[in-house]
Amino acid sequence: MIDPYETLGVARNADAAQIKTAYRKRAKNAHPDAGGDVEAFARLTTSYEILSDPVRRKVYDETGYDPTLADAKDLEGLVVLESLINEFILDERDPGSFDPVAAMRRKLTDRIVNVRFHILELERHRARIRNHLDRIGKRPDTDFLGSMMRARSDSITDAIIKAETQIATIEQAYQMLDGYSYEMEVEARSAAE
Repeated sequence: MIDPYETLGVARNADAAQIKTAYRKRAKNAHPDAGGDVEAFARLTTSYEILSDPVRRKVYDETGYDPTLADAKDLEGLVVLESLINEFILDERDPGSFDPVAAMRRKLTDRIVNVRFHILELERHRARIRNHLDRIGKRPDTDFLGSMMRARSDSITDAIIKAETQIATIEQAYQMLDGYSYEMEVEARSAAE
């Protein structure tokens, strides 16, 4: 996530005039016509738009989040976390009797382990196909069996790449939980110990 205050170089309690002055000062150098980077200028402009809009600024100040500042990895991580949040919201246990943050971390870890096992299985299948390819004799005119088996091997390679991307997304979601904790009820803590 991009911090609009940091991007503009203003304090969190900056007023509208300070924000506007900081934006104009930085925009002079960051503008693409002045040799600045297009993406950096876009981040600067978005930061200014958020902080100059009282509603968006209030939402950002309260949540630390604005969808226009999130990069794709953060958004994918948020989608993963969203499903886990729904699970603990629907949990019938009393708040404070269980730790939903720890539960989310465990579920994310379990997902990573499951995807890694899936990758190992896919790699085993791909190796078996390649072994068959090395042993199968080819017809002199067309090699339709070899072609079909190579296509299957390529599909497995694509599935492995997709699974590795899935792991990266889950790891991103796990990192987004850094700094969060959950206060348990005293009775629940004693029972857990």
